[in-house]
Amino acid sequence: MFNHWLLISFLSVTTYISRIIGVEFMAGREMSPTLRLYFNYVPVGILTALIIKQIFTPVDGQLVISLPVLLGCFFSATGMKLFKNFLPAVVLGVIGGLLTRYLI
Repeated sequence: MFNHWLLISFLSVTTYISRIIGVEFMAGREMSPTLRLYFNYVPVGILTALIIKQIFTPVDGQLVISLPVLLGCFFSATGMKLFKNFLPAVVLGVIGGLLTRYLI
């Protein structure tokens, strides 16, 4: 049987090495405005894909909307708009999602 800790260790080392190579390769180079714009949108795109994957869950071959995750996202977005601070917005989203899951 394969050792999961060995896999985790291997993946963490390869990820770290790839990040170091990327930083060393890009150090001191000017990026074009188009490339800089692309890299600015990558985190937003990844987070959006992860959130959408959590909201729409497959059940019996159909996509179903997860109400606790959807409302947790709504509470987080509202908290971000109100507080303009990441940590309180995430805490508000987690609390809203948990309350939705256990009370509704």
